[in-house]
Amino acid sequence: MQSKSPLPPESAADRAGAEGDVPQYPIGSVDRALKLILLLGEQPQIRLTDAARHLEVASSTAHRLLAMLAYRGFVRQDPVSKAYHPGPALLSVAFSVFNRIDIEGAAKPVLARLSERLRESVHLGMLEGANVRFIAAAEGPTAVRVASRHGRAMPAHCTSTGKALLARLSDADFLRLYPDEQLPRLTAHSVGTRTELQRELARVRQQGYAVSREGSEDGVASVAVGIAARAPGVLLALNAAAPIHRLSAAQYDGVADVLSEAATEIAARIG
Repeated sequence: MQSKSPLPPESAADRAGAEGDVPQYPIGSVDRALKLILLLGEQPQIRLTDAARHLEVASSTAHRLLAMLAYRGFVRQDPVSKAYHPGPALLSVAFSVFNRIDIEGAAKPVLARLSERLRESVHLGMLEGANVRFIAAAEGPTAVRVASRHGRAMPAHCTSTGKALLARLSDADFLRLYPDEQLPRLTAHSVGTRTELQRELARVRQQGYAVSREGSEDGVASVAVGIAARAPGVLLALNAAAPIHRLSAAQYDGVADVLSEAATEIAARIG
């Protein structure tokens, strides 16, 4: 006997996240709620219209599902934009799982190959509030190179890695991190205002990578790309850093392409 409430058609993302065959007695409402959680793992935020379209249901049905997820803490709604973001319960589950993963161990062979290919130092960073913490690194093979920042935390707005991470935040989350217009500088070339940072993040979203030219350290330039980690709320990025004379603006696109390949491999290894 067939269920009276058949499951909605699966998208490619749904199939990618599915395990095994459809159960004998599927529960449509549970399946739809889980699909919304999977969608939040792919996008930084979703709106009611996005949820309804993704599930192919009425807005009222999508709203009831989101309201229940919000009640259990799996999503939270921004009071200004009305968009939905991962909630504390979902982040807690994600982090508990993510903390069992040896991120550094998974990324280390990729970083080693990447460093050899680019002949420069490379770093893996994670967003911690308004800072970026470098959680893995591989130094370049040349005598004159950028030293490893493994274990260090730096203001995110001063680094290419941090800007690649900040570019993925919602406007509301960005403003919570940066309530003031003036920002601290590490060098004379650091981004110094929130307005300037917002303009730069818009460029990052448009071109697909972030750049720092002596923003975190005199004489150092870097390019960074985000990593599409599957764990909701976990923001990672990958950079290549070099002495400024070895990394010109004409090289940014090519370096970003190489970084993006490595970022995809790291995401698969830790996913």
